Amino acid sequence: MSNTNILRGFATLTFYAADHEAAKKWYTELTGIPPYFEKPGYAEFRLGDYQNELGIIDSKYAPKSAGNGPGGAVIYWHVDDIQAGLEKLLQLGATTFEPVTERGHGFVTASVVDPFGNILGIMYNPHYVEVLKANEK
Repeated sequence: MSNTNILRGFATLTFYAADHEAAKKWYTELTGIPPYFEKPGYAEFRLGDYQNELGIIDSKYAPKSAGNGPGGAVIYWHVDDIQAGLEKLLQLGATTFEPVTERGHGFVTASVVDPFGNILGIMYNPHYVEVLKANEK
């Protein structure tokens, strides 16, 4: 069976930070793992059940058209406990962007702005849980 979807899953999510070293340390503390790949101005983490990549890039390498401050698309990472995930993010110095919000059918979201100005979304996603269980078979 071939997959004809053009979008198969995200490969790498990148966040920019003016203080690259501080951002690298913050995300290491948040995730509990160090970056698996580093070069000057870039650090990359592999996270979660499908080893999705999160790149932390020194903001001096941001595209010239990138705006200042949070904005754009929000990527939501699945979490098993939305409230615990949000509390940990806030304890680490993130600020609330959108509070815990029931979306219906078991979907619950929240998002924060990390200390470096990036929006980080978290979500309890029943579909994610179903796919994960199906892949365990």
